[in-house]
Amino acid sequence: MLKSAKQVSGLEGLNDWTTKVCAGDRRAIGRAISTIENGEPVGNALLKLLFAKAGGAEVIGVTGSPGVGKSTLVEKLAAEYRRAGPQVGIIAVDPSSPFSGGAVLGDRVRMQSLATDQGVYIRSMATRGHLGGLAPAAHDVVTILEAAGCDVVLIETVGVGQDEVDVARLADTTLLLLVPGMGDDVQTFKAGVMEIADVFVINKADRPGADRVEQELSAMLSITPQPDGWLPPIVKTVATTGLGIRSVQEALGEFRRFGEQEGVTQRRRMVKWRARLLSLLRQRIFEKVVTEGLGEKTIDEYVQEVVERRRDPYSLVEEMIQRAGVRC
Repeated sequence: MLKSAKQVSGLEGLNDWTTKVCAGDRRAIGRAISTIENGEPVGNALLKLLFAKAGGAEVIGVTGSPGVGKSTLVEKLAAEYRRAGPQVGIIAVDPSSPFSGGAVLGDRVRMQSLATDQGVYIRSMATRGHLGGLAPAAHDVVTILEAAGCDVVLIETVGVGQDEVDVARLADTTLLLLVPGMGDDVQTFKAGVMEIADVFVINKADRPGADRVEQELSAMLSITPQPDGWLPPIVKTVATTGLGIRSVQEALGEFRRFGEQEGVTQRRRMVKWRARLLSLLRQRIFEKVVTEGLGEKTIDEYVQEVVERRRDPYSLVEEMIQRAGVRC
């Protein structure tokens, strides 16, 4: 029986846990992800062991506004990949519960057709107040799923707006879903997520207005510089019936081949891991300052001094950093 994260101690226990995750043990995978989400210290040690065994999956981000059919498309796309054999991991990011802080789990409910497929692992994650459309632990969960043998990892973001583009910093390829009937469709997005799309999907294309959305997208792409030299294709789908899903998979394959040939994939991974390293560095420094730099006072005591204008916040921050032993 797998020990809980609190019971794991020593290298032997971690090695056993790592072995179970890499063997695809669903319970071990679930506990590993929960450990990372909860910020338990053993999670960091586990990730160190899993990292060398990860890195082989194709990571695909699926984003768009609420109600465009992301969950349905992810479900059908996962099934399409499974027909060809690859193991699929799905990270479905849901809004946080205002009471428990957990995920609402709506995405998992909508993917019931995959529930009995042992080649698919679905994990719902809460944003926990994190902006950008992703959960804070999403990067590390991708590492776990890759180490567990997933060949494809699909990341469904929470419904996003114009500037929530974190998924592009994590995924190798980004799908942006639009639907007819949202008013001025392209104008709604042009200032933000339009720039991160590698493939555009017009879902619910059986509705009136789908052709107009396609025309607007084509017009926008014709005047928009493409720094990587890739012109994003536009694919029409009706995800509820599966219409167009294979075309989406083919478009993803075309971009993957293009990215490998032109070096786009490698450049993006350099950008991704640079951002990830800086993020981890900020997190560790913050934790060190909070645990070691406050001295005998609490944050609230420092806040009180600032509110009463007895101290300025800039000097206080410098003092905390020095106490934590961080040299600037």
